[in-house]
Amino acid sequence: MEKTHQRIINVLGNFRKLACSLVLLSVFLNCGTAAAISLVSDEETEIFLHQTLRPVFDAAGVTFHPGQIYIVNDPTLNAFVSDGNRMFVNIGTIISADSQNELTGVLAHETGHIQGGHILRHKIKSREIQNISLASMVVGSLAGIAAGRADLSIAAILGSQSSAINSMLTYQISEERSADEAAVALLKKINQSPAGMLEFMKKIQKKNRMEGISERDYYRTHPLTDERISFLEKASRESKAPRQGPQEKEFQRIKAKLFAYTEEPRQTFLKYPAGDRSVPARYAQAIAYFKQLKMKEASAKIDGLINDEPQNPYFWELKGQMLLETGKIDAAVSAYRQALKRQPASSLFKINLSQAMLENNPGPAELKEIIRMLNQVLIYNRENYAWLLLARTYGLQNDIANSSYAAAEFSLLGNDAAMAKRQAENALRHNPAPALKLKIDDLLLRIKQIEKENRNPDN
Repeated sequence: MEKTHQRIINVLGNFRKLACSLVLLSVFLNCGTAAAISLVSDEETEIFLHQTLRPVFDAAGVTFHPGQIYIVNDPTLNAFVSDGNRMFVNIGTIISADSQNELTGVLAHETGHIQGGHILRHKIKSREIQNISLASMVVGSLAGIAAGRADLSIAAILGSQSSAINSMLTYQISEERSADEAAVALLKKINQSPAGMLEFMKKIQKKNRMEGISERDYYRTHPLTDERISFLEKASRESKAPRQGPQEKEFQRIKAKLFAYTEEPRQTFLKYPAGDRSVPARYAQAIAYFKQLKMKEASAKIDGLINDEPQNPYFWELKGQMLLETGKIDAAVSAYRQALKRQPASSLFKINLSQAMLENNPGPAELKEIIRMLNQVLIYNRENYAWLLLARTYGLQNDIANSSYAAAEFSLLGNDAAMAKRQAENALRHNPAPALKLKIDDLLLRIKQIEKENRNPDN
């Protein structure tokens, strides 16, 4: 994870509409509609989630693309899917799972929603119910007015709303049952037991009871937990598949890493005490010491891990972060180069290395190297923090046109279209090369479209 403890991306920009308009289908808890979502960027976790999800998507016949799964900065037990087969998994879900098999069960359930076309069907159903509810409200209001009875109007409106809500909740319950059944079938296809899904459901049941949540038939969006547990117990008894995922070792490391980054060090040392010499525990301990600024202890832990596994790029990444944030720039650059050497395609490592190099008064050759790396990152992901570093790097070269254009792209990502427009226009005033001018013109067209949409939000 980048910068102090973790790099949080507030989902504004292009994801603002996604967060505000999509129907979010919850795995076990009803998440409703989010006004904004905070995502955590951690390449080690993202790669692991991709490797876990891809076989499930393949079994479901769903096209898989890298970057379809997102880590949500939320400690609750939840996951959901959205348009474009995007899948969102809360940090709390990963940390609470005891095994990769449990996490795979959660992802299989969400894939069941995709396979069943529930997102589109949910939108259609919502529209139908809204139309019926609106019509009932109008008719009821007119009847009350004609009778001179305001209470009749209110009763009609409340009745139509209650009926609409009940219709939607009944519909959602059937979708959740369908997703459970699809998940069991998908797990069978990839030779994974539904036992993990069962264990995770028991965690939900325990959590609900501890929090005093009553599972009533009325106003609920999921089948009762007892009902789902019975279904999964039967499926688990009948399954002969292994109850451990193929990447259990990697899962335990990632779980420890996320726990250490998101919890207070005291909690980390309770969960991973000093006497625990396992790799996940030492990984968590290194991060906890780092958060306490006990750099001697943190360095000893990460150096020990690197000594045991010198080819692990993420241990080198953590070492680089520790060094960078304590002002040891030369050593940080060296550590990040070691990480990139072991994983040359890593966008995160290229960003990390670029950032460290920029803190070290880079010369002309180093500035060219930074620009090359950041442009490589932006080939695959144009919605990236790399734009900000690129603006800074071009500025050090006194290339105002490129610097202003990169700054404009970054401002637009931050949902500041007005600033982006000023920066793009400034880039045009500095005689950009023809290829760059085309990019600036395209950016200004995108800004113009955003301004139009903001003026006419209902269109």
